[in-house]
Amino acid sequence: MNRRVRFYSGEKRAASRRPTAAALAYDPQTDGAPRVVASGRGKIAEQIVALARQYQVPVYEDPELSAALAMLNLDEEIPPELYLVVAEVLAYIYRVVQKKGL
Repeated sequence: MNRRVRFYSGEKRAASRRPTAAALAYDPQTDGAPRVVASGRGKIAEQIVALARQYQVPVYEDPELSAALAMLNLDEEIPPELYLVVAEVLAYIYRVVQKKGL
């Protein structure tokens, strides 16, 4: 089964901080781990989140995770240090998708 998983981790805007967003994709047939397919700050982050919502891609807000993911290069797999937290996010998204019937 070739199943791609995507999610966006966004950071709410704070008075002194620009929003940050990152998008991950994972295809168990070709990827060793989830990889960063988009990231940005400010207006780009807002566009990433807007596109996610437009296409009904679940958005998970975690400022620390989005900051860590934004430091990675595009197409770079997440490092082992992030496996646990990303697995928790993927489990959350799986539950959301099942509940909404997406």
